[in-house]
Amino acid sequence: MLVLVVDSSTPAVTAALVEVTADGVTSRAQRSTVDARAHGELLAPQVDGVLAEVGARPAELGAIVAGLGPGPFTGLRVGLVTAATMSQVLDIPAYGVCSLDGIGHPAAAGEPVLAASDARRREVYWAVYDGAGQRLVGPEVGAPSVAAERARELAVTVAVGDGAHRYADVLGLPLRAEPRYPDPHALAVLAAERIRAGAPGDPLTPLYLRRPDAVAATARKPVLP
Repeated sequence: MLVLVVDSSTPAVTAALVEVTADGVTSRAQRSTVDARAHGELLAPQVDGVLAEVGARPAELGAIVAGLGPGPFTGLRVGLVTAATMSQVLDIPAYGVCSLDGIGHPAAAGEPVLAASDARRREVYWAVYDGAGQRLVGPEVGAPSVAAERARELAVTVAVGDGAHRYADVLGLPLRAEPRYPDPHALAVLAAERIRAGAPGDPLTPLYLRRPDAVAATARKPVLP
């Protein structure tokens, strides 16, 4: 089954096509551009690009996988709205996966790992995974020092993700170079069981974890004469 994967939870805007079969998940095409200010402009052309690369039409898709975050409000909703809209138009299921799982799961190699992405405001979105890539704690948002303390309590030995690189001095852990951002192949692998089973799609509820940076005014401002 041909499956589209999208993630816009980080500055990396990603679209990919994978083939999900009874034997596994095979990557077919991928586009990823790091630009924190252009999620809306980048994602749709990238979806078109991966489809064109394999000579497929949207109608040939069997499912969609979307990274649910955590991530900043504006960027994250681009991927989720795209996935939800295509799911409805094409009448195919969409499955959500925590975006941090797309960093921590493939990075785990027999030892606990801290996955972290940049949450701005000098904070990180983070989660801890065991040696098999199963999430133990999180996702959470907070100061890197808080993530570091929790990681020490769980005997974490390595960190991964853009947030881990950005705050490496605070975390005090060896770094894995990749994946720096959510890996679309890993997101597909984590949704593959549901895809193969033909499970109902998810509501794609975003993991914002906190209020958006910009909020609408709740009261009228006084006007001076």
